[in-house]
Amino acid sequence: MNIQRFTASTSREAMAKARSTFGESAVILSTRSTEDGFEVMAAAEESLSALAPAPRQISTQAAAPAPQSPAVADVEDDTATMAMSTLSFQDYVRERMLRKRRAAQGAEAPEAPVAPQRAEAPRAAPMPAPERQPMSAQRLGDLGMASAQVPPPIRTRPAAPSWEEPVVAAPSLGAGDHRISEELSALKDMIEERFNTLAWLGSSKQNPIQSNLMLKLIRAGFSPTMSRAVLERMPAELSPAEAVRWVMDVLARNLKIAAPGAGLADEGGVVALIGATGVGKTTTAAKLAAQCVHKYGTASVGLITLDTYRVAGFEQLRAYGRMLGVVAHQAHDRAALVDLLNLLAGKRMVIIDTAGLGQRDQRIQEMLDLLDMPAIKKTLVLNAGAHGDTLDDVLVAFKASTLHGVVLSKVDEAVKLGPAVDALIRHQVVLRGLANGQRVPEDWSGADAAALVRLSLGSEGKSAYDPRASEMGFYFAQSSARGIDLGGAYV
Repeated sequence: MNIQRFTASTSREAMAKARSTFGESAVILSTRSTEDGFEVMAAAEESLSALAPAPRQISTQAAAPAPQSPAVADVEDDTATMAMSTLSFQDYVRERMLRKRRAAQGAEAPEAPVAPQRAEAPRAAPMPAPERQPMSAQRLGDLGMASAQVPPPIRTRPAAPSWEEPVVAAPSLGAGDHRISEELSALKDMIEERFNTLAWLGSSKQNPIQSNLMLKLIRAGFSPTMSRAVLERMPAELSPAEAVRWVMDVLARNLKIAAPGAGLADEGGVVALIGATGVGKTTTAAKLAAQCVHKYGTASVGLITLDTYRVAGFEQLRAYGRMLGVVAHQAHDRAALVDLLNLLAGKRMVIIDTAGLGQRDQRIQEMLDLLDMPAIKKTLVLNAGAHGDTLDDVLVAFKASTLHGVVLSKVDEAVKLGPAVDALIRHQVVLRGLANGQRVPEDWSGADAAALVRLSLGSEGKSAYDPRASEMGFYFAQSSARGIDLGGAYV
């Protein structure tokens, strides 16, 4: 007899190997799980037919010395019938339990209790199911597999599922619903934004004036969000010259500036200059002091520095002070600053120079807490030539909503003023003055919104960062005008 062992990672693969060897007539003799995977003992149906003996005579061969109860005899008959495969042992156990249950429910006479049958039935079990030991050819012959009562052999089926394969647990209904809700919301936002983009691009093609102005604003350094917010409100009946003037007028009216004659030197008070490293705070302090000295005399100005980090920072301010005839003081902490402010309380203007801190420096909050006094006007010095994203970070880090105003420095070094004007409009901070050089005090000018907007749109030089007209669609693939409030100035 040809009996072979097949091993695979799953029962399905092992049975498939048996089928490929013995064909559709493969008979599964035993199955079990091993360390190497799943093991199947199989043979061909023709080889098992040769082992069939004469009709079994269990009564003479397996006669027991003591008479057996009907329950035990039934168990032995069932065992002999079902022993042709260990795979059928589970069916046998279920069938036997159902038979006992029916017998217990239908019993009428007290002399035929069901309990003894339940106690004797397990002793007649021929083989333990958990171990699933393979059966030898001799054992197959002893159990009489060729009897007329033997059911047909179990054959492998390619579509039969394997109970050994892991079952993937279905996700909980609540988590699935939440995920689907988030995906639908994201899909809705994406569709809405794409439709807005297509609508804008379509209107731009139909309106060449609007398209050309958009390209001009982007090349000048304005953000796509700001440009889109302005041009979406532009009247369609304007001529090219009128459209340009309308855009410049909208930008100028939305740029907050100090009133004429209300500059920092004219206002007076205690002014603290804060900002990032190297933006020109000390030079700006010297320019403001020079303006105040020119108008009100040397006794009208007081200089204080909090810069204890930069090498020769105090010496630089003191050198400017000697040029103007003003004494510069240094404060190391809040108590010293309060004492100096009390000492200089009679001055028309007191200028506080601070240490330069990058917008991501953790000491910014400490400095803001040090200057947190009602009398101190915190004024941020911004580099006009910085990138728009950098300007946004600086304004957020130094808390633009709490600032008295902004001084735009290094205007002469900036290639494009569009990013600075864009940031000032979006953060709605007041522009207090412009520093356009290193000369003290000549390189200083008051804030003029119309002149600054005209200067920001006047750059005509070619740059590698300027987009082409055909590339404008990429600027609006993800941008949106939501969240931009022009304060009604476009009406």
